[in-house]
Amino acid sequence: MASYSLLRLPAGPRCAAPVMLFLLAGFVAPLVMVVAYAFATPRSFDVFGSFSLANFASVLDPSGTLWTSFAWSIGLALACTLLLALIAYPIAYGLNHVFGRWSSLVSVLFVFPLFVSENVRLYGWVQFFIKGGVIDGLLKSWGLGSGPEVLYTPEITLFGMVYVYLPFMLFPMTLGLSMVPRDLLDAAADLGANRLMIWREVELPLAMPGIMIGMLLTFVLSVGAVAEAKILGGQSVITVVHDIEIAFTYAQNWPLGAALAVILVVLIGGLTLWALSRLDLDRVLGGR
Repeated sequence: MASYSLLRLPAGPRCAAPVMLFLLAGFVAPLVMVVAYAFATPRSFDVFGSFSLANFASVLDPSGTLWTSFAWSIGLALACTLLLALIAYPIAYGLNHVFGRWSSLVSVLFVFPLFVSENVRLYGWVQFFIKGGVIDGLLKSWGLGSGPEVLYTPEITLFGMVYVYLPFMLFPMTLGLSMVPRDLLDAAADLGANRLMIWREVELPLAMPGIMIGMLLTFVLSVGAVAEAKILGGQSVITVVHDIEIAFTYAQNWPLGAALAVILVVLIGGLTLWALSRLDLDRVLGGR
């Protein structure tokens, strides 16, 4: 009977049914379980059998330390996003207007590191900065003393995030700048606008959808950064993802880990929906 009802559906819903079932089983069901655990009794597995707000109270308790992981994660993500916006914009502009036939090669150079594991790349930077590593050895061989102590600090954690997430900012920003019609820039120049005015009044507003997507993607990914804090930062900074991992593994406090995850999902989901509501996705995707 169910299969007969399915066959009577219009072609669109019928073709989308396998994808919807996959999303229900692979995304919605685990999310429902996480939300249910978030309201379970602390340090128990009594899911759907109890209701408690104690886990959220533990996270938001000012005398505790869990809220500081949220502060570190969001603060580092904001700093990473702003730094990458400043770093990636000149590169994106060069890919569109300066590099010419070399643009493809430059793009490949930025994409190539993505084919190497993130942990491998981060450990490469550890070997570069560690005592007795590349920098330290070069400075000693030149008689300039020891290298600077930069590992296992919040600053090097931020450096690792900027390094890892650069492509995720660069390519949406490049797409945004490529959507700015050259004729409009020439027309503004013919009407007497200087270069700064053209950039502020014409180029930046038209490229803003791509820039916003790059910033949103970078922020969402960097909030979940944990390898950079562990490998480069030496856990000098405890991120919220690390607290979630500890709660679900060593502490065996699944309700607390679920509460942390729910708060993080609500924060990031709210930000994403707000940003998408301000973007013209039809224009970004070439609909008009």
